[in-house]
This record gives sequence, structure tokens and C-alpha cells, in this order.
Amino acid sequence: MATILIVDDEYLIADILGYALEDEGYMAVTAGNGKRALEILDRERPALVITDFMMPGMNGLELAQRIRGNESFCTVPILLMSGAQGSVGRATPDLFAAVYDKPFDINQVVAKVRELVPLEPLKPL
Repeated sequence: MATILIVDDEYLIADILGYALEDEGYMAVTAGNGKRALEILDRERPALVITDFMMPGMNGLELAQRIRGNESFCTVPILLMSGAQGSVGRATPDLFAAVYDKPFDINQVVAKVRELVPLEPLKPL
């Protein structure tokens, strides 16, 4: 089962997105800020990261730069969600696989996750 790390200081958004991904067959873990996300990154080794832009302590751009600078995670796809800073994400396509403006269409985000991290089909018993 592929793990998706969701980073957002708005817990309701993180929870809703996490539930939607779990319904699709992914395991979702959440972090409320970039510092906590970096701690979880090493432990959970996610296949993909979804991050908000505006968060306390470390914004989504800084988090993405830290992830790209880590040799173990430099190829992990990162999706950016932003209420006001989507243009910053779009200006740095080397960091983000996709950028979604809040409010986002959850079906589009889930479809992008499925595209970037396909799930293995279930094997019959």
C-alpha cells in the first residue's frame, strides 16, 4: 500500500483529503507543518507529498526545496495546494508535479495521485 503524506495546517482539509485517498486504497499520514513533515518523511517514506503553501514555520515552497535537497526523497512527486500562492508553485515546475488552487476539486487531486502513484491490482486469494 502506497503512503501519501499530506501537509496542511488546516486539519479539516488534511483529514478530508486523507479520507478520500484512503477510500482509493492509499495510506494517508498528515502533518500540520513542514518541520513535522520532514520528521514523518524519514519514518513513513511516502510515495507522494501533498503540501499547502502557507503554513507556520516553513512554507510549502521551503518544504519542497528541503525534500528535493534530500538524496533519499529527491524524486518523490510533490503536489502543491494554495489559496493565494499558486503562481509561486507554477513558477517552479522542478519542485511540483502539479499545483491546485484552493478551493480545489478533490476528484482532480485524487486522479493526479492515481496517475503519479498507481496502485497495484489486488491479487485473488
